[in-house]
Amino acid sequence: MYLELPMTTAATRELQRRLGADIVRTDAASLDAAAYDSSKIPFRPEAVIKPRRETQIGVVLALANRHRVPVTVRGRGTTLTGAAAPVRGGWVIDMLRLNRIRIDDEAGMAHVQAGAKVGPIHRAAEAAGWFYPPDPSSKEYCTIGGNIACNAGGMHGGKYGVTRDFIIALRGFLPTGELVEWGTATKKFAAGFNLRDLWIGSEGMLGVVTGAVLKLIPLPPARWTLLTAFRDETAAFEAARALFRLRVQPAICEFLDRDSVRCAESATGRPVFAGQKNRAVILLELAGTSSEVRELRAIVVGWAKQHAVAHRAARTRDEAEQLWAVRRKCSGAMFELGDAKLNEDITIPMRSYGAFAQFLAGLKRSSGLAIPTFGHLGDGNLHVNIMYHRASRAESRAAEVAVDRLMRKVVKLGGAISGEHGIGLAKSPFLRIQHSPAQVKAMQAVKAALDPKGILNPGKMFDVFHVWKHPKLTVKLPWDHK
Repeated sequence: MYLELPMTTAATRELQRRLGADIVRTDAASLDAAAYDSSKIPFRPEAVIKPRRETQIGVVLALANRHRVPVTVRGRGTTLTGAAAPVRGGWVIDMLRLNRIRIDDEAGMAHVQAGAKVGPIHRAAEAAGWFYPPDPSSKEYCTIGGNIACNAGGMHGGKYGVTRDFIIALRGFLPTGELVEWGTATKKFAAGFNLRDLWIGSEGMLGVVTGAVLKLIPLPPARWTLLTAFRDETAAFEAARALFRLRVQPAICEFLDRDSVRCAESATGRPVFAGQKNRAVILLELAGTSSEVRELRAIVVGWAKQHAVAHRAARTRDEAEQLWAVRRKCSGAMFELGDAKLNEDITIPMRSYGAFAQFLAGLKRSSGLAIPTFGHLGDGNLHVNIMYHRASRAESRAAEVAVDRLMRKVVKLGGAISGEHGIGLAKSPFLRIQHSPAQVKAMQAVKAALDPKGILNPGKMFDVFHVWKHPKLTVKLPWDHK
């Protein structure tokens, strides 16, 4: 069942006349597919536009701006916050047909369209001897446009950075339909305001990205992977801090708490670390030249002997990939602990790792809920999964209280309520915990300046949704989503 929203059929008919029925879809299957993203919060649009050329997006936006039609842009809809859900109906622009990838082998740049998936970008770069580090877990499905919209990160973020750190230039359209380019395919650009970075992480609210120039780095020739086990979560967090104090920056430093390990073992049918029961683990990867990796490996092995209860290096690349596959399955494996979850991608400063571990243990006790946690210790970006059963009113309420406590604690510790998923719908109640009234007002002023009629991705970020009642339906936000 979907919310019944006002229709703008005259504008849709005009758009269909201009672009054709193959581009502007109004059939039920197309509308249903675009009604929600991975947050599973459905809002049915009136039309889905599947452009074959970037210029067609300018036509869509100019017409939408004139008729005040809400427009939501989507790639594969892998966002977990409801950022790609068409809350106000209107039109959805599906970017998947705009998926060209071209590697500039000489300059070390990738020229991509917004609908290109991140996995194929990785493989195209690596085939030319280059490396594009940002690697969200959904990289085989998510699009680079979506990554730009929420400034996605991934397991390599601690050493290499996130999407923003690899954007050289952007191309796209203002909400009025005007074509703009922020930056050029050069390594230096200081001509005017840096509106490129303003678009990155703006969740499709300031403009529509159609293409990007990505920075590539040389592909590391050597890698080494180590699995380490720790007595508990606090020991793992403190050990990670000790490693960073040695000035070792692993290419990847992934943490799985004991609940996450148990879920992964149940899902795969085999132990994460043979011979080690009920242990928190850290999975490390070093990358660089052979000499760099060899030098760092000696330091890391010494660290593991001092801090871990056990450690084991992957003997082959295939064995290392099996370990990473376990990490990537964590999120889905957690549904044995509940049929719904609040997946919160918070970020905390390294100095607060110990305090956060103690808080998390207390939150589990006070809520009575399973809260498996995993994530990227290299940059403090942790995925805290508050599990509950949807049919239980008591558990749903406990989850609501727990996530509010979590967000307030994260900000108190000097952290961020989102590290890579963005705000969308699910985190809109918490934006004002992170930002002062003056900061929110400044962001709203930017939005009003670039999108004065408010057509792009309306109803997100600044609008607080708890429960939106409708005569035929109650949509609960942000608590009622998988």
